[in-house]
Amino acid sequence: MEENFRDSIGTIAEDGKRAWIYPKKPKGRFFEYRKYVSYGLLLFLFAAPFVKINGNQFLMFNVLERRFNIFGFPFWPQDFHLVVISMLAGVIFIALFTVAYGRIFCGWMCPQTIFMEMVFRRVEYWIDGDRGAQMRLDKSPWNGKKIRKRVLKWTVFFIISFLIANVFLAYLIGSDKLIRYILDGPMAHLGTMISLLIFTAVFYFVFAWFREQVCIIACPYGRLQGVLLDDKSIVVAYDHQRGEGDNGRKKFRKNEDRDALGNGDCIDCFQCVNVCPTGIDIRNGTQLECVNCTACIDECDHIMESIQKPIGLIRYASEDEINKKSKFKFTARMKGYTAVLTVLIGVLIGMLFLRNELEANILRLPGQLYERKANNIISNVYTYKLLNKTSDDIDNISFQLMSHKGEIKMVSQAGFKVSAEQLAEGTLFIEINSSALTGDKDRLKIGVYSGGELIETTVTQFLAPRSYH
Repeated sequence: MEENFRDSIGTIAEDGKRAWIYPKKPKGRFFEYRKYVSYGLLLFLFAAPFVKINGNQFLMFNVLERRFNIFGFPFWPQDFHLVVISMLAGVIFIALFTVAYGRIFCGWMCPQTIFMEMVFRRVEYWIDGDRGAQMRLDKSPWNGKKIRKRVLKWTVFFIISFLIANVFLAYLIGSDKLIRYILDGPMAHLGTMISLLIFTAVFYFVFAWFREQVCIIACPYGRLQGVLLDDKSIVVAYDHQRGEGDNGRKKFRKNEDRDALGNGDCIDCFQCVNVCPTGIDIRNGTQLECVNCTACIDECDHIMESIQKPIGLIRYASEDEINKKSKFKFTARMKGYTAVLTVLIGVLIGMLFLRNELEANILRLPGQLYERKANNIISNVYTYKLLNKTSDDIDNISFQLMSHKGEIKMVSQAGFKVSAEQLAEGTLFIEINSSALTGDKDRLKIGVYSGGELIETTVTQFLAPRSYH
């Protein structure tokens, strides 16, 4: 088999210019399954910012205000360690999934593929027609028909891109704020409107022009294939032994005994190439551009049924299954990834259960030393910050020294409350008799109480004169 196809990506022509892809409209059983999965994920994507649990947005990633909601649970910058562990678990899961099933995520669940193939491409089929009609339209002169089709398509693309940008904005700033901005009008929030139009332009550029180049050039996950895939990974594969036979593939001729001639089942119809959204020939083997979308499987199965041959010439299979007829096995590498993933998920679940509902920080006021008072009392001034991570108010907050005998005096009145998902700040004084101190920098343990119940502890330093050491 010639390997010159690997010298360049499938969307670059021989003259170095972009080879525009006109994929044939897919149809078949896998395409129907993908439609159900895609529309379910699209429904989830568009609904998640507007669904609330206990008053919290189901999913929100407010980077500007550093507020995050995941499945209705609020998270804050103080929970960043949980995000890190979640990301590590996600990376290991992707690695495990890819080792076992190849790039199936790209074809079935990736937002880029779903929007491109199930939204924008379907609009294009509706307006421009199938593969042949699109090619003829592109080559035709700019007459009234072509202008009308182009303006209609570009307008619909822009509207969809603007809608997607609004949904992503709801994830970033919150759906309530987005709705308020819409009701106020664009001129009341001009900065947000400009940002929204920039995001719209990005989405429009990606789906109207850049398209499959995202998967081929820009997506880092595609580059992982070469590292993670092996002969045991299940991918969209062409059964070259059956397809080529002893004497290679050959065009179909009615009433011809292909087996006697030594030809394989592949009739070289190029339908698998024509339907591919990244423009590759799957018969050349696993390639960087392949996103495992199954369009070639459906098309090949249709051809095989037409010539009364068994389906599955292109199918989900590993190289070992095709070459050695060996079944899928859970390899040592997969077991290793599974073990690491299990540990990370266990750690994450444990830390979620141990996560404090109230985050307390008490720090000495910058630039302030201790103060001597009567009866050998040493006083330090502090600022406190209490972050309520829950969706309920925490009432009747008070502080008590747990490590030393002393007194905590609030600048404001004691027994205050921290509102749901809010930060409470204030100032307090801690006074301790010098006889209770062990050095010039004692470590204090302070309890935070709600109505007499201990809900959190924190530590801070207490400064005293060296003479009391």
